[in-house]
Amino acid sequence: MTPTEIEKNKTEFINTFKQNIKREGANELLDYLEKSDFFEAPASTKYHLAEEGGLCQHTLNVNKRLHKLLKDNYGEDYLTKFDIESLTLVSLLHDICKVHFYKKDFKNTKVDGQWVKEPIYIVDERLHYGHGTKSVFMIQQFLKLYLDEALAIRYHMGGLEYGYANFVEPNVGDIYDEYPLALYLHMADLEVTYVDDKGTK
Repeated sequence: MTPTEIEKNKTEFINTFKQNIKREGANELLDYLEKSDFFEAPASTKYHLAEEGGLCQHTLNVNKRLHKLLKDNYGEDYLTKFDIESLTLVSLLHDICKVHFYKKDFKNTKVDGQWVKEPIYIVDERLHYGHGTKSVFMIQQFLKLYLDEALAIRYHMGGLEYGYANFVEPNVGDIYDEYPLALYLHMADLEVTYVDDKGTK
């Protein structure tokens, strides 16, 4: 991703955030993000958008995909059923746990018979608190989350955290039955990770 693309995504993120999230503490949270590595961080080490600026791009993709899913399933008036602030908050911030989570490193790779140092990202965890759980914890240092928002962020990866089965009580399916926001954020994140972030349709 070019510096111009990274800056464009940052501007879009900030504008979307400011336009739709008015909750007490929102300005402080946005200030924290601007001072962190959020806008330069990758979305992953190798699975999707493992490049500078990938994390911000991923959250913007999830925001767009979430709105598309809701419009497809509820019709043009879906915003009468779902709060725009909640949609923006859960989509843009579900992966805030990845702030200060990755660092640049190198690995030795053979190219044309010669060993070269290839730049990569590796995990450098500083706050061991899970994935969705960590995002909820970090957001609530700044602003109040409603239960459906917290559950949506907590379970946006379904029953998985870092690739390991993490079955919970109540079962995650029960949460998706009761809280549509959680279900649709999970679906949006899944589709973005495997379709939009990889540039496929």
